[in-house]
Amino acid sequence: MPYLHQPEDLDNLLEGEPSYRADQLRDWLYRTSVLSSTDMTNLPAEVRSRLDPLWPFDVEAEQSADGGTTRKWLFRAPDGAAIEAVLMGYPRRATLCISSQAGCALGCTFCATGQFGFERHLEAGEIVAQVAYAQAFLRQIGMPGTPDHLTNVVFMGMGEPLANYDRVREAIRRMIEVMGMSARSITVSTVGIVPGIRRLTDEPWPVSLAVSLHAADDDLRSTIVPINRRYPLADLEEAAAGYFEKKRRRLSIEWTMMDGVNDTTDQATKLAAIASRLHAHVNLIALNPTPLTEETASSERAIDAFARELGRRGVNVTVRNTRGRNIDAACGQLRLLVGKPGLKPRV
Repeated sequence: MPYLHQPEDLDNLLEGEPSYRADQLRDWLYRTSVLSSTDMTNLPAEVRSRLDPLWPFDVEAEQSADGGTTRKWLFRAPDGAAIEAVLMGYPRRATLCISSQAGCALGCTFCATGQFGFERHLEAGEIVAQVAYAQAFLRQIGMPGTPDHLTNVVFMGMGEPLANYDRVREAIRRMIEVMGMSARSITVSTVGIVPGIRRLTDEPWPVSLAVSLHAADDDLRSTIVPINRRYPLADLEEAAAGYFEKKRRRLSIEWTMMDGVNDTTDQATKLAAIASRLHAHVNLIALNPTPLTEETASSERAIDAFARELGRRGVNVTVRNTRGRNIDAACGQLRLLVGKPGLKPRV
């Protein structure tokens, strides 16, 4: 499984071959991107046969929505771990939402991934392989009205990226230094792992940082985002401010809109103060249904009123368009695909 090797160590897979073969393999894996080793046309057949399986997972199921412009994959690792990724196509960009863990241990009340528990951290190669697979898919199969290459990668899939820091860091390094992606096209989303934010601040790459806030006072946030009890808002805001000051990258605040929970004028007022201090952009996302979530989505009217209140207070705000809800590919729904009957495997 080549992606589980560091790109610099691929020659270990090609014992007895000329040294340039490793460069050719590295180019196929990380630059050109292919779906199968048979597509590596400048490698001898005998060498290609040694590379099977190419991926560190099987593609167990694939679903599409939104006229084919949203695609969700369920990848299955040899140990049974489930990994989900979602590709969203737009006229001028293609964004991949990737997972950093199989499951999640943080237990946010509105998120399916946390509701079903934690399996394990993903290895750096398993993270990067999601990116390479989507890149190869766009090049060789494509999506309607979408670029033939990834333009953005967001760590907003299964798991908390900063709870798997070292492997996520290595995955980011490979994306930037080996695959040639711009650091600015990569977004790391966190519910507020303060030590991880501080470590990310000291890294050399100006990746974007998104903070999943969802509540603007400690009492409420601790009930829906339990990690807030360990890293309260004051500490989270201090770390996020440090990231902004060093990277000079505008922060994003993610806010899942829940009826009667966090869609009040009081919460909008408190959120506006935080966003203003952090010079942050706020993304409002209607709660997506999951089996164990007691909360319900805010109404369109409530979301619009909340957005207007933020705007009135000088905050840049976007009401996020929901993609892939009918295939459980929207924010907070990943992991619902696992075990569902009647899913279509890729052929």
